[in-house]
Amino acid sequence: MDEKELAESEQSTGIESDEELDDATLEAALEAVLLVVDSPASNEQLASAVGCEARRVKQTVTRMAEKLTERGSGIDLRYAGDGWRFYTRTAYAPYVERLLLDGARSKLTRAALETLAVIAYRQPLTRSRVSAVRGVNVDGVMRTLLARGLISEAGVDPETNGTMYSTTELFLERLGLASLTDLPPLAPLLPGVDLIDEISDSMDTEPRVFRSTKNRGSKPDPVSELDSDD
Repeated sequence: MDEKELAESEQSTGIESDEELDDATLEAALEAVLLVVDSPASNEQLASAVGCEARRVKQTVTRMAEKLTERGSGIDLRYAGDGWRFYTRTAYAPYVERLLLDGARSKLTRAALETLAVIAYRQPLTRSRVSAVRGVNVDGVMRTLLARGLISEAGVDPETNGTMYSTTELFLERLGLASLTDLPPLAPLLPGVDLIDEISDSMDTEPRVFRSTKNRGSKPDPVSELDSDD
């Protein structure tokens, strides 16, 4: 958020003065608030909680984050998912896992990660298009991603009437990203977006699809012709 937007937000909340709290007290108050939030809190939300200008809050939390990083704290204050929140620093994740999971790690499978990557870079898109890109049936991994809250339904494709899917705020939060624009460039092994469109278009001309349609007397279902991850 730029300075102009912060100023407009301050005017809309009616906050005109930030003389109530000194710097040390403001930092302590923000620490207390950030410790109890269950989702990233925006500069405006924090400003409302501590009765301070959003501009000053932004400066303070940024300074707090820098201090934590400089002293190598196990706590990391990051701006992700359009807000601030405390996280455990990545370097100390094994110790946290040992306490919470008793050494057992709950990781996404490679199939789930590949599926999530396709959705992240080309969203929103239907399950059949994800399957076409990956070359396998993705029903199982899509259910896993939905259950974990990493993807969600995002309307209906007007051409196929298939349900479209996109990533969620939780996805951004888990990756420590503020928005999808912060995603790194496409990985070398992931087909480019033009190729994805070509694959999708070719689904209508694939001979096996025509045969399947003729046999079933229904719309083409290229997914049934693919192998499965399960």
